Amino acid sequence: MDDLKPLAVFAETVAAGSMSAAARRLGMSPSAVSQTIRALEQSGGVTLLHRSTRKLALTEAGERYYPHCRRLLEAARAAAESLAQARDAPTGELRVAAPVGFANHIAPALAPLLAEAPQLRLRLLVDDAMIDLIDARIDVAIRIGRLADSNWVARRLCDFEMILCASSAYLERRGVPATPQELPQHQWLAFGREGAEPADGFAGTPRAAAGRPATMPVETSRGEERRVVHVEARIVSNNQVSLQQMCEHGLGIARLGHADVLPRLRAGALVRLLPQWRFAAMPVSAMTPRRDGEAAKVRGAVEYLKRYFAALPGTLTDVEGA
Repeated sequence: MDDLKPLAVFAETVAAGSMSAAARRLGMSPSAVSQTIRALEQSGGVTLLHRSTRKLALTEAGERYYPHCRRLLEAARAAAESLAQARDAPTGELRVAAPVGFANHIAPALAPLLAEAPQLRLRLLVDDAMIDLIDARIDVAIRIGRLADSNWVARRLCDFEMILCASSAYLERRGVPATPQELPQHQWLAFGREGAEPADGFAGTPRAAAGRPATMPVETSRGEERRVVHVEARIVSNNQVSLQQMCEHGLGIARLGHADVLPRLRAGALVRLLPQWRFAAMPVSAMTPRRDGEAAKVRGAVEYLKRYFAALPGTLTDVEGA
């Protein structure tokens, strides 16, 4: 396709009524405008404008040619306005991907953004499986735990404080562990993904030899004191919501996000164990395709997610990029 700029120059000249006025609009010199139109006439083999010292007049060919060039110019302006709108105001569809256990945070985090931007729509994809971010055209993906290598930009939102929990019914049957050394005596509920990297759940992803229970190290600290014990997982799941439900039903001890279980702790459905000990926090990150040239909807979503987690009890936001 030939260069479309001469068509836009011609349309702007006709709309402006003179080459000098068109030159001011286009940021060109009048001679450059004149040369551009002359070259356009030469390439087409017809005269488009009658020129005089006082005004311009369209020829018959110019009158037929002008509406097409005008529509081209209008389309170019509409395209530029669309880009400016995407850059400056949250509009269109915001596509967010999040794990199942994290989905309950999306509504309170992004509700203020959606209230402020009535032209913005939200499509939330909730799945514990690793969604292909390119195929699904994701704008922002929430990732929990260690991040795999990616060309996407990762920005740390916060760290989830992880705590040990059990139900009162379980503790009545099995007793309350007083030290980390007593933890291997208990039944465990563990989070793990098939093929996941270490640090996805506890200190490592539960692994089991054929016919044997999955085992994992549990690392904890109290001041300068460090402890590592190995426990056997009776139940392993890739879904944190399911683990929490099984924990509430008395099936064992689980390591859960403090922010996620606060309501259940207050309601008495769960009991926090070894509160004086600290366990490795779980990083929460927002993945976006790129940092430069981001649409306003993406910038807004990341900013409101950061604000939400900064105020959420049970999270640590004193992390790089948070």
